[in-house]
Amino acid sequence: MGVYVLGIAGASGAPYARRVLEQMLATGHEVKAVITDAGRKVIEVEEGLLLTGNTEADTPTVLDWAQASDYAGKFELYHHKDVASPIASGSFPVDGMAVVPCSGGTLGRIAHGISNGLLERAADVCLKERRRLVLVPREMPVSLIHLRNMTAVTEAGGVVLPASPGFYHNPTSISDLIDMVAGRILASLGIQSSVMKPWLGPDPSSYSTNEEGIQ
Repeated sequence: MGVYVLGIAGASGAPYARRVLEQMLATGHEVKAVITDAGRKVIEVEEGLLLTGNTEADTPTVLDWAQASDYAGKFELYHHKDVASPIASGSFPVDGMAVVPCSGGTLGRIAHGISNGLLERAADVCLKERRRLVLVPREMPVSLIHLRNMTAVTEAGGVVLPASPGFYHNPTSISDLIDMVAGRILASLGIQSSVMKPWLGPDPSSYSTNEEGIQ
């Protein structure tokens, strides 16, 4: 199985990160995670989970949050300032990285090769080593600066995947919406997952018919 990096930055969308982490581990992959200070704050606000910033103490908490405690041997949490960690080097083999969610500031730094911490450095490594990199912004609306940064990342080989769930699969819960975005993130990394069923066309029995009998 593969080795993937999961970065969690300070944008809304912590539930997406939780589901992606759970699925990465459940499908047999190793995960190297980095959570910024702002990312920890968002997790606290959106998920009610308090992280200390101490990676050793936070590791079991993060695994429990993702309902992935059984996969402790495949998970490692790095401090966001630990630029001497393995994922900061291109010589350390990983199969890809996702930043879920990705703040506008994080997007801008990655787009311009500015590594203020481990998350940006790990993303920079993926781009220079031609590895898969998926950034998941949630910002709306976006400015011209955001759009240009998204273009720069795309031109450099990354994938910009906005956290925009669809409704054509008739979601019935928030979990369904989370799963759709998480499934697209995983697919963009090349990870097979069952959280999102592929679109196979509409159910003909659901078509409406007008007075002329035309659907």
